[in-house]
This record gives sequence, C-alpha cells and structure tokens, in this order.
Amino acid sequence: MAVPKQRQNSSRTRRRRNHNIKKLKQVETVACSSCGEQKMSHRICNKCGTYRGVQYKQIVQKAG
Repeated sequence: MAVPKQRQNSSRTRRRRNHNIKKLKQVETVACSSCGEQKMSHRICNKCGTYRGVQYKQIVQKAG
C-alpha cells in the first residue's frame, strides 16, 4: 500500500486546491420565513433573530 514519505506542507496543499476557490466561496441564500430577508440556510436571521419560527436572539434597534 502506498504511503507518503513526508507530510505535505500547507502552502502546497493550498496551491493544489486553488482552482476550487470559487466553488468554496459561493453562498446559497434563502428567504427568512418570518421577515422575508435573504439569509444563509440553517442560520439565525440577522434581521429578526429567528430560526425555524423560534426567536433566538433579541435585535437591539439603535435610537437616533
């Protein structure tokens, strides 16, 4: 069975993966079910603070 003789350093690994960088940075967004704002899927909404209908964080409005 083939086994590497030495560990590959991080810069060599990153150079090899460099052509996939555009694929890694594409972000899929969905509309929030509460407010309709675009958000990343499976995340708490930044505008209203809800996830799957449950309020998880209080959004503080700046006065002024």
